Amino acid sequence: MKDAIPKPITQMQKYKVFATHPLTVLGCVILGAILGLSLPNLSKNLAVVGVVYVDLLKMIVLPFMLSAVIFSLQNLFHEGGAAKIIGRVVVVFAVFASASALLSAGFFATTSLGDNMPESVTSALGKIVGADTQSSNLEMYLRKADEIPKETTVGDVLTSLIPSNIFSALATGDTLKALVFAILFGFAVGQVPTHVSDGLNRTLETVYQACQTLTHWVNLPIPLVLICLAASQLAETGLEPLKAMSGFVITFLALSTLLLVISTYALSRRASVPFLRAAHAMRAPFALGVATNNSVTCMPAMIESLVKHLGFSKTQVELLVPLSVSLLKVGAVAYFVCATLFVAELYDRPIGMADMGIVVIVSILSGFASSGMAGIVTITLVGTVCGYLNLPFEAAFILFVAVDPLCAMARTAVTVVAGCASVAIICPKPPPPPPPEPLDSIMA
Repeated sequence: MKDAIPKPITQMQKYKVFATHPLTVLGCVILGAILGLSLPNLSKNLAVVGVVYVDLLKMIVLPFMLSAVIFSLQNLFHEGGAAKIIGRVVVVFAVFASASALLSAGFFATTSLGDNMPESVTSALGKIVGADTQSSNLEMYLRKADEIPKETTVGDVLTSLIPSNIFSALATGDTLKALVFAILFGFAVGQVPTHVSDGLNRTLETVYQACQTLTHWVNLPIPLVLICLAASQLAETGLEPLKAMSGFVITFLALSTLLLVISTYALSRRASVPFLRAAHAMRAPFALGVATNNSVTCMPAMIESLVKHLGFSKTQVELLVPLSVSLLKVGAVAYFVCATLFVAELYDRPIGMADMGIVVIVSILSGFASSGMAGIVTITLVGTVCGYLNLPFEAAFILFVAVDPLCAMARTAVTVVAGCASVAIICPKPPPPPPPEPLDSIMA
């Protein structure tokens, strides 16, 4: 009788392990690519599945984030130590962003992509860029003028942080402004006596638990969503741009893999668990990042992985995960560095140490400025970095758009896992972990 009760839960847990397994994710992406190339007309119609799925997750994110941040800040103030945590956040985020930029610059320079680029690939890239100078560029400026960024300034970043109307920010889904409001409101609620704020506390906890339940339900069809997304993207772009940009894509995917390994290692050391166990804990956030290309939608999975699987403090994790997702864009920083250096090699622009320093610094600032951006809008910020080196990014813009589906998956996965690692470093070390799960359940 005792064994019969948990059977339905065990079956659901097995399905979740299967759905988020890296081999399942890879297999679904490959299956979707085959479907997109063999049945392009049908596959283009599958894009609606990804749109609906991401919208469902976005529907949950804002109430989840607001309730988690306000509730956590209030508890932190009542327990003490909030100021110390915020100081650690600033230091750790700055170190992570800087390390990502420097490692990306070193990795890209070591691969010497431009020096080893075959003549056929150079010709293909030049043909695409050259052919686009009279047609696609004109189309881009006519249709996408609002997406071409001006030079990013400190004033622009500050303006993007402060919500003049919180209801407008919530209505438009402006995550960063909503986060700033939640932090300030949480600080204020933390000063309210406990007997007055208890009612709000219970309400926020109810909202938080309900959003977590909704997220579990919405995450069930991840394999199907991956197939539909990969099929629709390959049907739309085809393989030609991917072949021409294969060197850049392979280099960036290799760099992303390195960043994922380093982040997981840091996470395992901080949690005092084996590397494979930390990697196992990151499976759900990683799969969600690849499936949605939206790090914000991964917050519930990140919190659950850090708290439930690795034992970090629930109160602090609920506060720090939204901060890391919104502000620490490690994947975007790495992408800006690689894309800028690739454009320089494409135009035979030599890069000295001073130029490399500019690329690193501006990429870090652009990474923080990219908070709340996704997809093509994120790509346009490469133009900001290129502008400091007087590189013509506009003609190469279409190349990066064509291969962005693959790069966006890697950017998001790196941002999510590195965000978890940064939260783990900021939080106090968890208590000694329980005995490891049986090997067959980990490798399932």
